[in-house]
Amino acid sequence: MRMDEETSPGVAEVTFVEKEPAEHHAIISWEQKNSCMLPEDLKNFYLMTDGFHMTWSVKTDDTPMPLGSMMINSVSKLCRLGGSPMYTLPNAPSLGDLEDDTDEEGNGDKPENPHFDSRSLIFELDPCNGNGKVCLVYKHAKPVVSPDTEIWFLDRALYWHFLTKTFTAYYRLLITHLGLPQWQYAFTSYGVSPQAKQWFNMYKPITINTALLSEEAESFVNRLDPNKVFKSKNKTPVIKKKTLSQAAGSQKSHTSMTFSKTSSPAGNSSRK
Repeated sequence: MRMDEETSPGVAEVTFVEKEPAEHHAIISWEQKNSCMLPEDLKNFYLMTDGFHMTWSVKTDDTPMPLGSMMINSVSKLCRLGGSPMYTLPNAPSLGDLEDDTDEEGNGDKPENPHFDSRSLIFELDPCNGNGKVCLVYKHAKPVVSPDTEIWFLDRALYWHFLTKTFTAYYRLLITHLGLPQWQYAFTSYGVSPQAKQWFNMYKPITINTALLSEEAESFVNRLDPNKVFKSKNKTPVIKKKTLSQAAGSQKSHTSMTFSKTSSPAGNSSRK
């Protein structure tokens, strides 16, 4: 992926934080601590780089303003959600206590939502700058943890939204959306905010309507005819129009002159 002032006007201060690969013992220690195995694609990612962080800004009145942020937590920050109380007070509620059980089962084609209690294991992949959380979810933790994982988005109202089945697919989504603010909300029923939509229209207009991308992909197929696009313009019709008008004007003047000549003798004869 390349972002610079030449390919993306207004983009400035692109920053990429290089990180060393995660140690094998760190991954093994995480798996033993949480009693589950990391999916192979995520494990291979950590063996190349222990997390990912890239930011970029835009120039407004010659002043850079932070805009895009792409982030994957390191192994040490891949922390579990819902396992501990939200506050340190005695008998403080946990996320499981606040969970809405009305959508326990999947509706139609929609997958079953994750649970904050012991039925699921949830780990934070991306804090989303406070706009929610992207999570690695083990949906079936009883009686043993299933190796199948999914990537879900938890919004600020604690509602779940399915993103992808694999980490690789999510990583592609992250890169495709350039880390634009609130891009995860494009996969919710209420969409991104009006302000974020303006940034989408400027830098990624095709991703603003995810329903069209998934259901009507053919509508985005390039059907332009190269022969018509690069065909040179023919100015002959314009010249012909001008020639015809000039011919009509000269013919009209010639007719009037002829008429005046023929009418002149008749006038003289009448006077005689």
